[in-house]
Amino acid sequence: MSSPTNSVPYGVQILQKVSDKCPSLSRIVDRENLYKYSVLVLTFITYAAYHASRKPISVVKIVLYQNCSEVTTPPPINNTDPDWCNWAPFNAENHSALFGTLDSAFLFAYAIAMFFSGIIAERVNIRIFLTIGMLLSGTACSMFGLAHYYNIHSMWYFIGVQIFGGICQTTGWPGVVTAMGNWFGKGNRGFIFGIWNSHTSIGNIIGTLLASLYVESNWGLSFIVPGIFIITSGILNYLFLVVHPSDINSNTHLNEKVQNGHKALERNGIRRQSPHRDYNIPEENEILKGSSEEDEVKEKTEGSPILSHLNGSPKKAVGFIGAIKIPGVIEFSMCLFFAKLVSYTFLYWLPNYIKYSSTYSPSQSADLSTLFDVGGIFGGIAAGIFSDMFGKSACTCAVMLFLAIPSLYAYNLLSSVNLIVNIALLVIAGGLVNGPYALITTAVSAELGTHSSLKGNSKALSTVTSIIDGTGSIGAAVGPLLAAYISNMFGWTSVFYMLMGSNVLAILLLTRLVKRELQNVG
Repeated sequence: MSSPTNSVPYGVQILQKVSDKCPSLSRIVDRENLYKYSVLVLTFITYAAYHASRKPISVVKIVLYQNCSEVTTPPPINNTDPDWCNWAPFNAENHSALFGTLDSAFLFAYAIAMFFSGIIAERVNIRIFLTIGMLLSGTACSMFGLAHYYNIHSMWYFIGVQIFGGICQTTGWPGVVTAMGNWFGKGNRGFIFGIWNSHTSIGNIIGTLLASLYVESNWGLSFIVPGIFIITSGILNYLFLVVHPSDINSNTHLNEKVQNGHKALERNGIRRQSPHRDYNIPEENEILKGSSEEDEVKEKTEGSPILSHLNGSPKKAVGFIGAIKIPGVIEFSMCLFFAKLVSYTFLYWLPNYIKYSSTYSPSQSADLSTLFDVGGIFGGIAAGIFSDMFGKSACTCAVMLFLAIPSLYAYNLLSSVNLIVNIALLVIAGGLVNGPYALITTAVSAELGTHSSLKGNSKALSTVTSIIDGTGSIGAAVGPLLAAYISNMFGWTSVFYMLMGSNVLAILLLTRLVKRELQNVG
């Protein structure tokens, strides 16, 4: 049988040894709660880092193509090229389409790979899965920035980097949701996940602020610094992330079995002899013979799905077809398609929209755009609270999606009035747009992955999560691409009409679930 410490991260092993040498510290600190909340913090940092590494492209677009006559930085000496400040190949007239292609390369790769990533996550070591994914994601992000240093102007290079990054990024969501689900049960799930899911908005804000620091001086660093951030976070996970409670309890469990075995032998009049004596006395491996339960626990640690049962025979992971048959999966998946279409259009194009609809500089436009994500933090928490209070996730999503329609219209119409109005409308729109998105990808996914139709089989949550988020990610890929073409052909007002129409479709898809929830009132 493999060593029980194999599942314990090296950093945690070191901390355990230090703690064992300080008995007074062990009495003060509740280890299990310490590990539990360290998972909360580490997974929060993890997904914030994932999103921080996605954000730079939306900021850097502003300087890859701009009106050079309006740039305050003087051109190089003896440079009379009117296009001197732009970066080929994005200096072409169809630059919006090229940017849309880059966004879609990343997002379509992400969406397609996500359907496979969740299935893989059900069957592998989650900590290593996350670590490798974060190292590769950081590498992909940095590779985009290296184009600035190595003077790379190939569109195919940028597309290839985006596809590679999109695939690597799919390791994040199934991994962090699995780790969280192993430690946190159903109590106040909407509220806990609502707060925890603010990592998406926090990550967007961090990525935007880091990118805006360098966007006007050295846009390569706008990618490299967030890349280093996610790589560092991946190393932290490798050293300290305890994916499952059994990972830290296995040593104690084994020692108890050994001690109980010795006591049983002594009760039968048999004393354990020196290993050098040739007596036919059972060794420790014989005492532990039949401890298949511990082997099962080992198999269900880091590679286990959310809320795995540690007792009883292991159950086969639910497949793709079985997962989509769970009531509500299709409806919420398609609703998320349109919710993420709206959210990711803002994610990739909001700084650009602010720049071209105002007199703000590229860095000011990027900083102002973070207020949309500030609103998203409050929206996600509010959606979780209402879902917990009333037990009606579909109704909560439908109401917020409905209220988002006039908020989007108002932002397009009134954002240029003054800074205060712009800020207020951004925060309101961000909360109403991102609230349903946050609720569906966290608490709703967790609930569907442990649905009663599974008859106690908990091995479905990563697969359900990947189906819902993968479908939503297709919408996330479609949104920025449509925005690129529509804004170029018809203007930004038409883009906002598209976003409002997407919200209407999302509400219609939830109609059946809303009716069912209302019928269950009382």
